[in-house]
Amino acid sequence: MNKVVAHFLDGSLAKGLTVDFVATKDRFHLVVEGAPPREILLSELKGLFFVKDLEGDLGHAKSNLFQPGDLSPGRRIRVDFRDGETMLGTTQAYTPGRSGFFVVPADKKSNTERAYILSSATRAVTFL
Repeated sequence: MNKVVAHFLDGSLAKGLTVDFVATKDRFHLVVEGAPPREILLSELKGLFFVKDLEGDLGHAKSNLFQPGDLSPGRRIRVDFRDGETMLGTTQAYTPGRSGFFVVPADKKSNTERAYILSSATRAVTFL
Protein backbone atom coordinates (compact mmCIF):
# COMPACT_ATOMS: atom_id res chain seq x y z
CA MET A 1 0.00 0.00 0.00
CA ASN A 2 1.27 3.44 -0.94
CA LYS A 3 0.08 6.57 0.86
CA VAL A 4 -0.72 9.14 -1.82
CA VAL A 5 -2.17 12.58 -2.35
CA ALA A 6 -3.73 13.09 -5.77
CA HIS A 7 -3.47 16.70 -6.97
CA PHE A 8 -6.16 17.32 -9.58
CA LEU A 9 -5.96 19.85 -12.42
CA ASP A 10 -8.92 21.75 -10.91
CA GLY A 11 -6.92 22.34 -7.69
CA SER A 12 -8.70 19.75 -5.56
CA LEU A 13 -6.94 17.00 -3.58
CA ALA A 14 -7.76 13.44 -2.63
CA LYS A 15 -5.79 11.53 0.01
CA GLY A 16 -5.71 7.80 0.47
CA LEU A 17 -3.97 4.55 -0.35
CA THR A 18 -3.25 2.81 -3.64
CA VAL A 19 -1.88 -0.57 -4.59
CA ASP A 20 -2.40 -0.43 -8.34
CA PHE A 21 -0.69 2.75 -9.58
CA VAL A 22 1.44 2.02 -12.63
CA ALA A 23 2.89 4.96 -14.56
CA THR A 24 2.19 3.30 -17.92
CA LYS A 25 -1.53 2.82 -17.21
CA ASP A 26 -4.18 5.52 -17.58
CA ARG A 27 -5.94 4.93 -14.24
CA PHE A 28 -5.55 3.60 -10.72
CA HIS A 29 -7.70 3.22 -7.61
CA LEU A 30 -7.63 5.36 -4.49
CA VAL A 31 -8.85 3.82 -1.25
CA VAL A 32 -10.09 6.11 1.50
CA GLU A 33 -11.03 4.52 4.81
CA GLY A 34 -14.75 3.84 5.02
CA ALA A 35 -15.43 4.42 1.31
CA PRO A 36 -15.38 2.19 -1.76
CA PRO A 37 -12.28 2.43 -3.98
CA ARG A 38 -12.38 5.45 -6.31
CA GLU A 39 -11.10 5.15 -9.86
CA ILE A 40 -8.75 8.03 -10.76
CA LEU A 41 -7.85 8.86 -14.36
CA LEU A 42 -4.33 10.19 -14.82
CA SER A 43 -5.68 12.70 -17.34
CA GLU A 44 -7.47 14.44 -14.41
CA LEU A 45 -4.25 14.92 -12.44
CA LYS A 46 -1.47 17.43 -12.07
CA GLY A 47 0.50 14.82 -10.14
CA LEU A 48 0.36 11.94 -7.71
CA PHE A 49 2.40 12.57 -4.57
CA PHE A 50 3.68 9.59 -2.60
CA VAL A 51 3.82 10.74 1.02
CA LYS A 52 5.17 9.66 4.39
CA ASP A 53 1.96 10.60 6.19
CA LEU A 54 -1.52 11.45 4.90
CA GLU A 55 -1.90 14.25 7.44
CA GLY A 56 1.40 15.93 6.55
CA ASP A 57 3.36 18.25 8.82
CA LEU A 58 1.53 21.55 9.19
CA GLY A 59 4.54 23.05 10.98
CA HIS A 60 6.93 22.38 8.08
CA ALA A 61 7.85 25.42 5.98
CA LYS A 62 8.01 24.28 2.36
CA SER A 63 11.43 24.75 0.78
CA ASN A 64 12.38 24.47 -2.86
CA LEU A 65 16.12 24.53 -2.24
CA PHE A 66 18.77 21.87 -2.54
CA GLN A 67 20.86 21.47 0.59
CA PRO A 68 24.60 22.16 0.20
CA GLY A 69 26.40 18.90 -0.47
CA ASP A 70 23.20 17.11 -1.50
CA LEU A 71 24.29 14.12 -3.58
CA SER A 72 20.85 12.69 -4.33
CA PRO A 73 20.88 10.36 -7.33
CA GLY A 74 19.48 11.60 -10.62
CA ARG A 75 19.54 14.91 -12.45
CA ARG A 76 18.44 18.13 -10.82
CA ILE A 77 15.27 19.45 -12.36
CA ARG A 78 12.89 22.39 -12.11
CA VAL A 79 9.23 21.77 -12.90
CA ASP A 80 7.02 24.79 -13.60
CA PHE A 81 3.36 23.83 -13.48
CA ARG A 82 0.60 25.48 -15.49
CA ASP A 83 -1.05 26.60 -12.22
CA GLY A 84 2.03 28.65 -11.26
CA GLU A 85 3.58 26.24 -8.75
CA THR A 86 7.27 25.34 -9.07
CA MET A 87 8.95 22.17 -7.82
CA LEU A 88 12.68 21.49 -7.61
CA GLY A 89 14.04 18.00 -7.22
CA THR A 90 15.86 15.18 -8.90
CA THR A 91 14.70 12.77 -11.56
CA GLN A 92 16.08 9.63 -13.10
CA ALA A 93 13.48 9.24 -15.79
CA TYR A 94 12.45 12.55 -17.38
CA THR A 95 12.18 12.33 -21.14
CA PRO A 96 10.44 15.07 -23.16
CA GLY A 97 7.34 13.75 -24.88
CA ARG A 98 6.49 11.13 -22.26
CA SER A 99 3.18 11.37 -20.44
CA GLY A 100 4.81 11.69 -17.02
CA PHE A 101 7.90 11.31 -14.86
CA PHE A 102 8.97 10.87 -11.23
CA VAL A 103 10.60 13.62 -9.15
CA VAL A 104 12.13 13.37 -5.68
CA PRO A 105 11.73 16.79 -3.99
CA ALA A 106 14.82 18.87 -3.18
CA ASP A 107 13.31 19.48 0.28
CA LYS A 108 14.40 16.38 2.22
CA LYS A 109 12.13 17.32 5.15
CA SER A 110 9.07 17.41 2.89
CA ASN A 111 6.23 14.99 3.53
CA THR A 112 6.50 14.01 -0.16
CA GLU A 113 8.89 11.13 -0.79
CA ARG A 114 8.44 11.28 -4.58
CA ALA A 115 5.89 12.54 -7.05
CA TYR A 116 4.67 11.33 -10.40
CA ILE A 117 4.19 14.48 -12.47
CA LEU A 118 1.90 14.55 -15.51
CA SER A 119 3.70 16.29 -18.37
CA SER A 120 0.42 17.82 -19.55
CA ALA A 121 0.23 19.76 -16.26
CA THR A 122 3.62 21.41 -16.77
CA ARG A 123 4.47 24.70 -18.43
CA ALA A 124 8.24 24.07 -18.49
CA VAL A 125 10.69 21.42 -17.33
CA THR A 126 14.33 22.45 -17.05
CA PHE A 127 17.47 20.56 -16.04
CA LEU A 128 19.55 22.57 -13.55
